Amino acid sequence: MGRIRFLRQMIFDGRGRPLRTRARPEPSRWRSDAVTGSVLGHSTVLLNLRGLIVLTDPVFSRRVGLGIPPFILGPKRHYAPALAAKELPAPHVIVLSHAHFDHLDVWSLRRFSRQTPIVTADATGDILRRHGFRRIHELGWGQSVEVVTEAGPVRVTALEVAHWGARLMRDVHRGYNGYLIERDGCRVCFAGDTAYTPAFQRLRDPGRPLDLMLMPIGAYDPWIHAHCSPEQAVAMTRQSGARALVPIHHLTFKLSSEPMHEPAERLRAALAEQPPALLASDLGETFRVPLG
Repeated sequence: MGRIRFLRQMIFDGRGRPLRTRARPEPSRWRSDAVTGSVLGHSTVLLNLRGLIVLTDPVFSRRVGLGIPPFILGPKRHYAPALAAKELPAPHVIVLSHAHFDHLDVWSLRRFSRQTPIVTADATGDILRRHGFRRIHELGWGQSVEVVTEAGPVRVTALEVAHWGARLMRDVHRGYNGYLIERDGCRVCFAGDTAYTPAFQRLRDPGRPLDLMLMPIGAYDPWIHAHCSPEQAVAMTRQSGARALVPIHHLTFKLSSEPMHEPAERLRAALAEQPPALLASDLGETFRVPLG
């Protein structure tokens, strides 16, 4: 399919209501002395890090893109969020990887308290300030912040990824990050959105291995220059030394030409015989991270 034809089909998608996910998490039953989570859709992950709630790239809208709901010009969800925003525990911190509409959706963010601390990439805080958020931490690669919350502190470090951050065609100044999230000895990497890069090797630490990698696996055909394949996602996870993997950035928006279920199928095949452990691969599944 030609790129122009595909983009036109994506933007003017006339399907009906998004499908329901097969699984539905129950965060009220998650223990606060463990690390538990669920991918609610695309790159939106709800994590309970020993009692501290982290929400990544929250997107709950039916469409993402330019406009004001319900008049949005952009891709439409195939699956509804596994939980609605109003069903979530209030996040203690929100982490945003970059300004693309399928990762930074202001209409979803507006459903949360404006007092929620937000960690985001360089030169993206202006988007948030327009909507009343003030507790904003902009990070460039290698920079860290300790966010103090009512549930305790959490340390977030921005990581290099291979992507880009422009929200509009001329927004080339905006940053784009993955993140290392650390709390009470637990280390989780949220890779955000990335093509293949050797940069995750820097996270390898035999003395303190990563407990979990949240790695994107979709939208690689024909956008392999900006999105990794499932096999590359596994390779980067292994290079990081992470003990477990949960895939993100698949099954939600049709952003590329590969079949919707292909990324997860290829991921499971790539992990058939060797670690890391695959904790979940479907939207809404609850996973619990085995800690060392």
